[in-house]
Amino acid sequence: MGRHFSCPAFLPQLRGIALASANAAAGKRDDSQPYFNIYQGPDEQDSIINDASTQLEYTLSGGQPYPNPYMSDRLGTTGPLLLQSTNLIEQLAHFVRERVPERTVHAKGAGAHGYFEVTTDVGANYSMADVFSTIGKRTPVTARFSTIAGNLGNADSVRDLRGLAFKLRTDEGILDWVFLNHPVFWLRDPAKFPHFIHSQKRNPQTNLLPDYNNFWDYLSANNESIYQVMRTLSDLGTPYGFRHMNGWSGNTFRAIKEDGSWVYLKISAYTDQGVKNNTNAEAILQAGQNADFGVQDLFEAIEAGNYPSWTIYFQVMTPKEAETFKYNIFDLTKEWLPEDVPLQEVGRITLVQNPLNHFSEVEQIGFDPAQMPNGLAATEDPTLQARLFAYGDAQRYRTGVNHKQLPINCPFNPVANFLRDGAMSFNNQGKRPNFWSQQDLLGLEVRPYNDDNHTIWVGGAVAYVSTPSEIDFDLPRIFWNGLSERDRDNLVSNIIWHLGQASDTSIRTKQCQIFAHVNETFGQLVAKGINVTL
Repeated sequence: MGRHFSCPAFLPQLRGIALASANAAAGKRDDSQPYFNIYQGPDEQDSIINDASTQLEYTLSGGQPYPNPYMSDRLGTTGPLLLQSTNLIEQLAHFVRERVPERTVHAKGAGAHGYFEVTTDVGANYSMADVFSTIGKRTPVTARFSTIAGNLGNADSVRDLRGLAFKLRTDEGILDWVFLNHPVFWLRDPAKFPHFIHSQKRNPQTNLLPDYNNFWDYLSANNESIYQVMRTLSDLGTPYGFRHMNGWSGNTFRAIKEDGSWVYLKISAYTDQGVKNNTNAEAILQAGQNADFGVQDLFEAIEAGNYPSWTIYFQVMTPKEAETFKYNIFDLTKEWLPEDVPLQEVGRITLVQNPLNHFSEVEQIGFDPAQMPNGLAATEDPTLQARLFAYGDAQRYRTGVNHKQLPINCPFNPVANFLRDGAMSFNNQGKRPNFWSQQDLLGLEVRPYNDDNHTIWVGGAVAYVSTPSEIDFDLPRIFWNGLSERDRDNLVSNIIWHLGQASDTSIRTKQCQIFAHVNETFGQLVAKGINVTL
């Protein structure tokens, strides 16, 4: 299965149309003349990708054999170096360009390959997407797990949200699932996102991390964040590696059937390894002992044949049910509790293969929730709408406008469109027209369903930001009341440890007032621990 995820598996499928066109052209040419195959070079490089170094000899980047990688051209043995020293110049020039821009969020991560297998007919009952069509159907998957706010050198055990992203290479194109290890988020107004992330990053003057005043300044001023605050400051905020945490889509999607009928949809991935978290003290100790614990734990488990898996569930709601649901179904700070909207098993993701090259398969992979086959679609969820642009654009910035041509990001079905040229376009779709030409007409799929009446808008465009209200404290109260005594104690002590390091008294007081509005005892315990009087 190892070769399944290297270039030979990807490129022939992506080149299919281009090679067919080339073969057709070849049939018209004079066979006595040599024919240039543009893919001969890439195919040759890929043919040796798994060869040991002992089977190869050192060359320059252009393939020219060279006697010694340490060698430089110079005047005599003591004179200055020469500009003609291609070996030296190539190595230095490439060395300073080795890094693509670090992800602004989700910078530190681990990844692996595996498959999604359909285990029930639930997916097919709600969606026409072929990926759910048959029980037992398997779809290749690459997963990436990450912390969120920190830098590339971040410790895996820090108190933070985690990302669980899955790239499914379906027969109908890429399906990217971008999950978090919490069912909600800190905000519901997407324009707040850069502000929130900046408050979690390094102080612009001192460059120190964390800045406790900045961290709590944002949160105490945006009350809708309180449920996520409590979840993150509980032991759920310090997962034990990446294998023992659940994932949720958070955003609301639509699942659509062939007849055009549809339901609202949330998707989740529940770990089959069981949820396991660190306490605050354990997380700090783990960060000091092994900052890469999550990466190492995932890699070593797969190497040992202990393949981690996650069961995939749908939660669905009809448009009629959504009208009377107790929360706005497009509010990312609100959870669809399973007792209100039951979990329905769809399938299972199992990871069975470690990457051969971390940079190629984990650092260069890009996820974009806009990538969905027919049968799944976006809703007017405002944070989802923002993510539909931001995720894809982040990859265009990081790895280029042609990032989907990188082997790790390639779909397995043929790609034919009018997106051409740009940096690193190594599959530029041959001689086909770069516009919708009537001379060489590109075929079109029949419109799969009529969605003209799926959403009807009332009212004009407005500039809008939500206002926190009493409903924002409903889930935090349910969460507090559902905690065991030990979990309550840990939550309170974690907050005291963290909030107590904010030096601004007004920020500490304001946040304690929010906790007290969730539960008076809760607020008073925190206030007492950080010397605040309510």
